[in-house]
Amino acid sequence: MDVKEIRKQFPILDQEVNGHPLVYLDSAATSQKPVSVIEAVNDYYRGYNSNVHRGVHTLGTRATDGYEGAREKVRNFINASSTQEVIFTRGTTTAINTVAASYGRANLSEGDEIVITHMEHHSNIIPWQQLAKETGATLKYVPLQENGTIEIEDVRETVTPQTKIVSIMMVSNVLGTMNPIKEITKIAHENGAVMVVDGAQAAPHMKVDVQDLDCDFFAFSGHKMVGPTGIGVLYGKKKHLNNMEPVEFGGEMIDFVGLQESTWKELPWKFEGGTPIIAGAIGLGAAIDFLEQVGLHNIEEHEHKLAAYALDKMNEVDGMTIFGPSDPGQRAGLVTFNIDDVHPHDVATVLDAEGIAVRAGHHCAQPLMKWLNVSATARASFYLYNTEEDIDKLVAGLVKTKEFFSDVF
Repeated sequence: MDVKEIRKQFPILDQEVNGHPLVYLDSAATSQKPVSVIEAVNDYYRGYNSNVHRGVHTLGTRATDGYEGAREKVRNFINASSTQEVIFTRGTTTAINTVAASYGRANLSEGDEIVITHMEHHSNIIPWQQLAKETGATLKYVPLQENGTIEIEDVRETVTPQTKIVSIMMVSNVLGTMNPIKEITKIAHENGAVMVVDGAQAAPHMKVDVQDLDCDFFAFSGHKMVGPTGIGVLYGKKKHLNNMEPVEFGGEMIDFVGLQESTWKELPWKFEGGTPIIAGAIGLGAAIDFLEQVGLHNIEEHEHKLAAYALDKMNEVDGMTIFGPSDPGQRAGLVTFNIDDVHPHDVATVLDAEGIAVRAGHHCAQPLMKWLNVSATARASFYLYNTEEDIDKLVAGLVKTKEFFSDVF
């Protein structure tokens, strides 16, 4: 894997910010886009912009081929058994909300349980909170270990025959923890529950096989995997999707409309009401092409090396607290941290002055911040275009930050 050549494919990286070469360490929030993805979206708008499915003219056919071709690329990317199991959404948030609103409302009632963890992104908490309020179900949390990991025995104790939905992120966007989804899925199924996986931080960075995981639903976003914003995917087993009602109604998703009754198209289109996200899907297809050319195994290996290197270097900085597993083998390519007596926003501001982009705040994980007993953290996240030199610049910037605030106070 030639990172130097890969970086050349990302034009945004070739710039200076505040007089310094850009060091982009915020890919967990959104990734940068290669030329091939930018050109794929541009080519659609310049060459064959048209609505899909209904038109019989040439542009409509080309647009439909591009849109549905992207669906097949997604199917292959996650190893779904059929394109009928691949629904295009606006992103992970919309995908999880669709499951909660459609499957959840139809299958949960008072006394049932929903199981999640303290590490979840708000997008995998709030939909279940709302569903619990609507149905009278109970929302339960699998406890976390001190290092931010999950013990399978705790899952077994939390999931019961009353549990109807288990929904857990595959990779934590804060801790970097890689959760044992396959084992958790087995426990969920043994208790008669369905397994929902938030794959937003997994799909961009490692090979995902939904059939091997045996999960019932899997959600991810295009913008975190070198694709466009505004496009995501909900994978669902056909046996569930066939029995679920749409949550958006209108054009595209109908079969027949009468004065009092209407019927829906077959899968996957019954869940894609209105003009779909055509350019986004085409761009996502191009992103998948790019990632598969590089190789997901290569990307995962590269990020593990970067995480290990970052942990070693950052732990040398006095006053540094790093959250999540200390074993690089247990975490994905991000490091969340705080520096004693320096607010994370101040850390990010000083780093930005050095051209280094990191994320600061609660990372859409306020319950986890409370569990960590902090109000906010800073996060550096890595991707296929990052290097050890980027981490060296980060560490130098952190040392400068600490020295600056030591002098001030």
